[in-house]
Amino acid sequence: MNDAFDGYLSPFGWRYGSPEMRRLWSENNKRLLWRQIWLTLARVQSGYGLVSTKQIADLEAHARDVDVPRALEIEAEIRHDLMAELKTYAEQAPIGGGILHLGATSMDIEDNADALRLRESLTLLVSRLETLLLALAEQVDQYADLPVMAFTHLQPAEPTTLGYRLAIYCQDLLEDWRLLISLRDGVRGKGFKGAVGTGAAYGDLIGMENLTSFEEQMSTALELPFFPIATQTYPRRQEYVVISAIAGLGSSVYKLAFDLRFLQSPPIGELNEPFGSRQVGSSAMPFKRNPILAEKIDSLARALSVMPQVAWGNAAHSLLERTLDDSANRRTLLPEAFLSADELLNTALKIVKGWVVNTNAIRRNLEIYAPFAATERVMMAAARRGADRQVLHERLREHALAAWTEVQAGKPNDLISRIQQDEEITRYLPAAEITSLASVVDYMGSAPQRARALADAVRKSIFA
Repeated sequence: MNDAFDGYLSPFGWRYGSPEMRRLWSENNKRLLWRQIWLTLARVQSGYGLVSTKQIADLEAHARDVDVPRALEIEAEIRHDLMAELKTYAEQAPIGGGILHLGATSMDIEDNADALRLRESLTLLVSRLETLLLALAEQVDQYADLPVMAFTHLQPAEPTTLGYRLAIYCQDLLEDWRLLISLRDGVRGKGFKGAVGTGAAYGDLIGMENLTSFEEQMSTALELPFFPIATQTYPRRQEYVVISAIAGLGSSVYKLAFDLRFLQSPPIGELNEPFGSRQVGSSAMPFKRNPILAEKIDSLARALSVMPQVAWGNAAHSLLERTLDDSANRRTLLPEAFLSADELLNTALKIVKGWVVNTNAIRRNLEIYAPFAATERVMMAAARRGADRQVLHERLREHALAAWTEVQAGKPNDLISRIQQDEEITRYLPAAEITSLASVVDYMGSAPQRARALADAVRKSIFA
């Protein structure tokens, strides 16, 4: 095991992503899928008299005997990874090995295997996303009525509720969930169309009149629909669309984490990601409580955001019936896109299930900043009673600027008392009414109701 650390190791092989997602994109699983497809091809071809019962039995007996070291030994000589696995399988199955890959080209095996991995990986992401959505929906319900200060341009704006803010993330992730399900259900394989997509080699083997039935049997056996038109590969546009959707999911999780980093900063301090009792925040500063989970999400999500560009190139640069412009980068592009998303969702779930809501900080920030939001309400209420809107605007602006000076000096926000002492304003509004207009509980609009409705929509969608 220690020898493994003498060379480069991808962090996705052990640090990022779950064991389940790593297994899906493992070398062993890829070769098992290749063998499953070869075996399925042989079974279907047996119906056309090309493969005997004994050959099928021999292939079945060795379908799971993946031997990566032996395959790599062969590959070092022949420089072709799929052919090396094919030769390894054939060595293990001396009776049936000779009829493996009959009529096929490499991508008849590889692309159909990759389509199966795409679909299974999307299924895993959908499951992860459902867990995160349900956890978020629970938090939306819990904090639907809790007033917090909203910020626009990173400046205090008006009150909202914590549940409504969380519902914003929930809504984006729900759209991601719907899109991923649609893409998962629409994944298609290349089918079995040979070297340039015409199916000519299979036609020579089983007769051109049987090609349609043959592909239908293969599709049924693999439980995988096929593109009706393909070249040597399935259209790489499929991967571009899927990776773009995964990157879109990354943007949704990124925003949640980025906002958390702002809210966790001590001057705001309203929300904190979980922090272990023995966790170290800094090697130099023992007091630090850095938002490392949120920062990891944003770092990985930024890397994920550029992956669609590579997938775009793979789709666009595949000249005519096929080039190898895509081959090398897909070996990392596909697994790392899914492993990145997997890590983002798992980390986001840790945050959502373990974050700490600091109600004292929320209350403090409302006391400091919420009175400024009352100026709009005061202006509208007085204007309805005949006050000059422009005059009121100027007087309220002056009071607000004076109150800002007090706040910046570390003093309490005295804006409401200043307004209550302004005779030009109290001509239209009594002091008690101004106090009422400054109440944050009465100035949250329909945010609590809409937040709860969104949480209900999440649960109904997932459990439909």
